[in-house]
Amino acid sequence: MDVLYETIAAIATAWGEAGVAIVRLSGPDAVALARTTLRFGPGGFPPPREMRLASLLDDTESVIDRVLVVHFAAPRSYTGEDVVEIHTHGGTLVVQLCLEALLRRGARLAEPGEFTKRAFLNGRIDLSQSEGVLGIIRSRSAEALRAAARTLSGELSEFVREIRDELLELQSGLEVGLDFPEGEAPHVDETTLLDAVATLKLGLQDLLDRCSLGLLLREGIRVVLSGRPNVGKSSLLNALLKQARAIVTALPGTTRDVIEEAITYRGVPIRLVDTAGLRTPVDEIEASGIERTKMELKQADICLWLLDGSVPLDDEELGYLRSLSEREHIVLLNKADKAHVVTEDDVHEIVPESSVISLSARTGEGLELLKEAILSIATGNGSLDAGLNVTARQLEDIRQSLNAIVEAETAAADGVGQDVVAGLLGSARGSLERLLGIACDDALLDSIFSRFCVGK
Repeated sequence: MDVLYETIAAIATAWGEAGVAIVRLSGPDAVALARTTLRFGPGGFPPPREMRLASLLDDTESVIDRVLVVHFAAPRSYTGEDVVEIHTHGGTLVVQLCLEALLRRGARLAEPGEFTKRAFLNGRIDLSQSEGVLGIIRSRSAEALRAAARTLSGELSEFVREIRDELLELQSGLEVGLDFPEGEAPHVDETTLLDAVATLKLGLQDLLDRCSLGLLLREGIRVVLSGRPNVGKSSLLNALLKQARAIVTALPGTTRDVIEEAITYRGVPIRLVDTAGLRTPVDEIEASGIERTKMELKQADICLWLLDGSVPLDDEELGYLRSLSEREHIVLLNKADKAHVVTEDDVHEIVPESSVISLSARTGEGLELLKEAILSIATGNGSLDAGLNVTARQLEDIRQSLNAIVEAETAAADGVGQDVVAGLLGSARGSLERLLGIACDDALLDSIFSRFCVGK
């Protein structure tokens, strides 16, 4: 049987005691199943979008609970099918009994994300909006929530469709000219082609910037605290968290493992990772911790390199400093409450392009400046209001489309042939169609919707 002809059911609210719990039904038999499980008063089953009181019955026709029922008729429902929601009291037992009664009468337990998957398959939302639903569910800050709402409302889809349509029009113009080379059809001249491709590149770059910012709001900035032992990494972590999360002692090498915590600053999650100090290890445990530090540095969005400004730099520390140009970083001169022998000018002589901040983890001096610097690097000074909440998959689709456009621009400028340019435009368009769900396979859909909770 086609899954779209099956009626599915699931608990749509979180497990546990609460004021209300909701069981959701969707499919062709949703109304019939609700009628056999519930007893209504004189008014009978509710008309669409009207809530009515009913009694929830067990198999002996005894009343289990007094519930509220609402019906959303196809196609004007979340899934595009007949949907019935049963609002029970929020106990863990009653809502489970309600679900089990519906399953015994012929409903199938919904798979994770199946309600939203049906909304996509029935044309109620596109694939980018479907993933926007998950973005709303998983938002960890007000800014991330607003970005997800913009995506769910179709702002991302609108931008992507507009660029996709422009790609299609330009590609079709090239294809027609190639199919009818004898002047029977309009020909796209080289100047027009270059201008059009350049415009498409600017549009995709702008979209990529907005979506990169949205992914940042969704996933957070991974900031790794690194440096030699005893420079104050754990103290800085505690100061940023405003709680004693990491053990702080005067003994070098206290931190042997990775500690990860998160704060939110101006609506952006910052994922702070405290690591073992970098030095020649004294035992196997410390060596293992240092290897994990090096792995974290490779995965970091931003590296914070701490120096104890009150003591001179040694050769090993100078070597670490010189390697910083390989990644986004900020050099921190900690212990600003003491007399510094290492200054910002000293650091700039070694790594001229580095951002350097003097601070004190003990007194809190410079912490706000540090958070602003992290935000500035991560957002590229872009407006948080412009972010579109996307997944890493969606961002990669946009990046691949942009890469194909860049190749098309180079091919057009080099005059290698409009057939090559047309093929690259098709690749760019295909990536955007994959993002929207116009061109996708079952494996992709299963991967996306499996990340949802059951009942959504």
